[in-house]
Amino acid sequence: MQQTMFITSTSGKFVLKGNPIYEGQWAEEKFFVDHLHEICRVPVPVPYIIDDQSDIFGWSYALMPRLPGVHFNDPAVQAALSGTDQLMIASRLAETLTQLHRWKTDSFGEFDPVLRRIHPFADTYGSWLYSTIKFWLADAKKYSDIRAEDQRWADRVLQHSKPSFDALEIPSFVMGDFKPENVLMEHDGDGWRVSGVIDFTTSYFGDSIADLCKITLHYLDLGQEKLAKRFIMEYMGRTNAGEAEIQRLKVHLLHQRVLDWGCAYATQSVTWDKRLSFSEWADRFVQFAADIN
Repeated sequence: MQQTMFITSTSGKFVLKGNPIYEGQWAEEKFFVDHLHEICRVPVPVPYIIDDQSDIFGWSYALMPRLPGVHFNDPAVQAALSGTDQLMIASRLAETLTQLHRWKTDSFGEFDPVLRRIHPFADTYGSWLYSTIKFWLADAKKYSDIRAEDQRWADRVLQHSKPSFDALEIPSFVMGDFKPENVLMEHDGDGWRVSGVIDFTTSYFGDSIADLCKITLHYLDLGQEKLAKRFIMEYMGRTNAGEAEIQRLKVHLLHQRVLDWGCAYATQSVTWDKRLSFSEWADRFVQFAADIN
């Protein structure tokens, strides 16, 4: 979003985040950062300091410490990783998510940065999610050929998993953007560890399984199915997840692939065979989740 820059001074290394894209962006991120710092061991950028005044730059800004480490998807880092390293990183990512997801709330919803409270979804969480998926699938028709058979396929996936969402009762923190670009890794004497998690402007309270999607798809897009499975199974083992979670994962993967499909066609950045229909392209990712056990 071109909102951040690194600052180096005599007192240390920092990140300046400025020119907010919506009212309350800094307050929202600070809310999540501060609470996560209190309840789990995951390194987050604290203190998160906000200057609401616009006298310096013409807009408000936030200042936070620069966390150590590298992004594990950096080509130079990838080239130096062994197979053991890769498996360890997948496990560390899953472990980190289990820590983040320890935060439970009473309401499914999003943080309102103006009122400084969680604003519940107007309907059930499942209804909100399903409506969101259908909206973006319809939006993708503006840029690509979404056929009737694609719609029927998506409807079948949603309908099959609906009971698992109807039974979901406890809202959990969802980062919403848990991907390689927002995770920092550091190698110490015992191997790789997560040294920082950043960017909480898309966080909300819902189904924690949603956070598995971006790392899973990162691996699958690179043909690294073994690492994708290691990541999911490590998370499931740590959280005692079962069939209901797998059913919900299928829907979350569908959701992310709908967004990816629409974005790629809208920006003319498609990297897959354009002869594939949406359902043909997306089905293998949903099926991967179905076959995970």
